Amino acid sequence: MKLPLRLTLFFTAAALALGAAEPKRPRILGISHAAFYVTDMAKARAFYEGFLGYASPFSIPRKNGGDLVWIKINDHQTIELFPGAEVAPDAHRLYHIAFEVDDAEAMRVYLQSKGVKVPDKTAVGKIGNKNYFITDPNGNTVEIVEYLPDGWTMREKGKFLPDSRVSVHMPHVGVMVGQLDASLKFYGDILGFKETWRGSKGGKTLNWVNLQVPDGTDYVEFMLYDKYPVLDRVHTLEHICLEVADVAKTGELLKGRTLPEGCKPPTPIATGVNGKRQINYYDPDGTRVEVMEPHTFDGKPVPPSSAPPPVSQPPEPPAAAPPAKAG
Repeated sequence: MKLPLRLTLFFTAAALALGAAEPKRPRILGISHAAFYVTDMAKARAFYEGFLGYASPFSIPRKNGGDLVWIKINDHQTIELFPGAEVAPDAHRLYHIAFEVDDAEAMRVYLQSKGVKVPDKTAVGKIGNKNYFITDPNGNTVEIVEYLPDGWTMREKGKFLPDSRVSVHMPHVGVMVGQLDASLKFYGDILGFKETWRGSKGGKTLNWVNLQVPDGTDYVEFMLYDKYPVLDRVHTLEHICLEVADVAKTGELLKGRTLPEGCKPPTPIATGVNGKRQINYYDPDGTRVEVMEPHTFDGKPVPPSSAPPPVSQPPEPPAAAPPAKAG
């Protein structure tokens, strides 16, 4: 049956309008992992497995030797350890951070519509998850990950979760940020993260800005700087956080475990500017692992700082090109 011209035009216009609609951002559920280059895999594993009490669900060999090792925090979060031989000795230890999404391909299309450089297609990595890399305005590498039902991550669901784990949740990762405005637009306007707090050590200059994923409770912590820091300081700024109910009890527990040779001693228990009690530990490469309670010491919120951000140098170029796939 032939439609009247008026209806034909109506449906054609509707179809064009639907086709021209901007892609919607899929859900960003939380932090998937943080990936670090380590100079000595045996010592790194002794720290994350032996000292912090985690287990490795799997590893895969790398093209140039050594293995990429996964350290499992919970069914959705890991730490990835890459052989340090893949980068220059003075390279950053942090390779990338990763966020879990419910639809990696839809996210790729959405990011492309916002002018973000993305790959031509969404690949499936060696461990069976959809993944690809993008770069934030400060040069930080960000991986987008979708866990597939038949991928290795979901295959090992409920496994490799020993009682020895010092924490069962990684609530945030810290990345260096020199270009705050550009980063707020990228993580806030494009990715939909919501700013939850900003802090200052002395009240004159801003030091931290926290932005929470749109569809979960995890967040990324911007570590602001003015003069580009020396490498040891970089290892402290680029960090992960492990959440514990009682940091004093955790500190006592870890005193009974062997800290691998070469690790800096942990800091004493302290209350941060954010009002939360914490202890800082350091892996054999100096990467900081912040063990922190989820709430302020007195239960009262710490108001955000109104201090201005530092005026920083532009981000440095990466020390080496990253591998094509994380796994």
